[in-house]
Amino acid sequence: MSVPEPYPRPAASGRLEAAVHVPLLDALERLRSRLVALPLPLRTSGVDAVRAERDAAIAQLDDYLLPRLRAHSAPLLVVVGGSTGAGKSTLVNSLLGEVVSAPGVLRPTTRSPVLVHHPLDARWFSTDRVLPALARTSSAAPAGVGRELRLVPSATLPQGLALLDAPDIDSVDVANRALAGELLAAADLWLFVTTAARYADAVPWELLRGAARRRARAALVVDRVDRGAEAVVDDLRRMMGREGLGDSPLFVVPETVLVDGLLPEPAVAAVSRWLTDLGADAAARADVALATRDGVVDDLVGRARELAAAADAQREADARLRERVRSAYADAAAHVRAVTSDGALLRGEVLARWQDFVGTGDLFRSVEQGVGRLRDSLTGFFRGRPAVAPGVETALAHGLQAVLLDAADEAAGRAHAAWRADPAGAALLGGLELSRASRGLRDEVDRQVRGWQADVLGLVREQGAGRRGTARYLSFGVNALGVSLMVLAFASTGGLTGVEVGIAGGTAVLAQKLLEAVFGDDAVRRLTVEARERLDVRVASLLDGEATRFTGQLDALGAMQADGGPLREVVDDVVAAALAERAHRSPVPPGPAGDSRPLRGAGTVVDEAAPRPRRGFWRRLLGRDAPA
Repeated sequence: MSVPEPYPRPAASGRLEAAVHVPLLDALERLRSRLVALPLPLRTSGVDAVRAERDAAIAQLDDYLLPRLRAHSAPLLVVVGGSTGAGKSTLVNSLLGEVVSAPGVLRPTTRSPVLVHHPLDARWFSTDRVLPALARTSSAAPAGVGRELRLVPSATLPQGLALLDAPDIDSVDVANRALAGELLAAADLWLFVTTAARYADAVPWELLRGAARRRARAALVVDRVDRGAEAVVDDLRRMMGREGLGDSPLFVVPETVLVDGLLPEPAVAAVSRWLTDLGADAAARADVALATRDGVVDDLVGRARELAAAADAQREADARLRERVRSAYADAAAHVRAVTSDGALLRGEVLARWQDFVGTGDLFRSVEQGVGRLRDSLTGFFRGRPAVAPGVETALAHGLQAVLLDAADEAAGRAHAAWRADPAGAALLGGLELSRASRGLRDEVDRQVRGWQADVLGLVREQGAGRRGTARYLSFGVNALGVSLMVLAFASTGGLTGVEVGIAGGTAVLAQKLLEAVFGDDAVRRLTVEARERLDVRVASLLDGEATRFTGQLDALGAMQADGGPLREVVDDVVAAALAERAHRSPVPPGPAGDSRPLRGAGTVVDEAAPRPRRGFWRRLLGRDAPA
């Protein structure tokens, strides 16, 4: 991810009072909580990289940034990393002047990094203050199976400085590579080891570019350089400058024969002197830790802002998929309404049953002879033929069921196709049968249709019970009037216009006249509207239930809860706290004349031709002589 510069950095870092760290620590802890709770479940563009960035940000907070802020006076952690066969362990042993334990114990397994510390600094590392995901083992313990951090006390190191020998960054074991990256991200200072033959390899430079982007303090060691191979050193220095590491020290270790498994003292003298100066200078160590920590905070701010944008993308993808489903099933509901309002259901079997019910002549002719004559006809008609109405009711039910099943199938197919065309949706379809309506839908459709028909009969009963002079007709014809209301509901737009439409041989006209003869025009309009509304409610409930087969997948993932806004708010708090903290720093006073503080000034290149350091520097690092 590209990371913009969030705010300017002060020219000097300096030392801080402990209380100044509190607001920044609080803001970063809240940022961590936001990152942990950030849902990224949908297959949006680049989501794998985004998830990895989130995990890396959380890991760096846990492994380095929060521990460093909680204990800003902790020893400086120098992580020695590099490629396979670069000589990292040999360099560590040679700097200490001895193998820290019996052969094989320094690196009993490739998953067990070794942290060498002064005995008085043991408690800084024996707890989970840093790298809490790694179990602690002692140098004398047998090799474990899982991820371990092997602690090796050594009085040859100055107090306040620790060396961590990390796994190979290009290990064939994916877990080892990941662990190496975690350890380097937890470092106050990188000591990166490469060789004259492999200094331009892609994998090391990918990590080094990340260090430069975060402005992490780093030094490079190029190992096994043949005499006269100045071109290698010059080329490496050019690469460092091009990649933003021009101010990082560069040390050259010549090709040489090992003595008892160790490099000769002159070969590592320059690295030794540099670490010695750093270990002996508490202010310099604090400066390095602050500079690296500042870079990590700045980088984290950029990461978090991009993660907030990714959270917005998740929310948008969730809304997009829901809209596809909503649109498909809304169109299905509109289709059902259209088909059940234009008289289409009153043809075929329904028409035949209706004609059986009303007859073909006498009742229809009575419609033309006035309401009074019709009421007289109704009395005799309903008393004499009440058993035929269920045939019409059943035919209507079958027709409505077919319409609903077809509409649900069509909606499922459309929603499924829309999701399949969207990477975020396609990833959710595996193993799910969503392209057709659910298998149990037929029973639910039957239940809803029968329920609606019962609703209509209930409306007729309620209307009849509230009117004088109609009870005697309802007592003989409630089913017939209910069927008539169903027919009218399917043959009009709800009776709002009052326009009589002749559909299916006058079916709707007769149904309307029958109802008006009993209840009156206004009541029939109201009953028709209510019957339609109750049908619409049941259709919506049915289709909503089908739609939840899709939306339930999204509900389970919680992507709708993704929101970059709260994350941006806490990022702003981090920026404000960091600015305030940096404003409180007092500049570090310059060192004495001739004293070159570590990691300051132009890049440093030291090779075997350089003057050999005074024995005091080397002995001081090894703990054999008191400082001069």
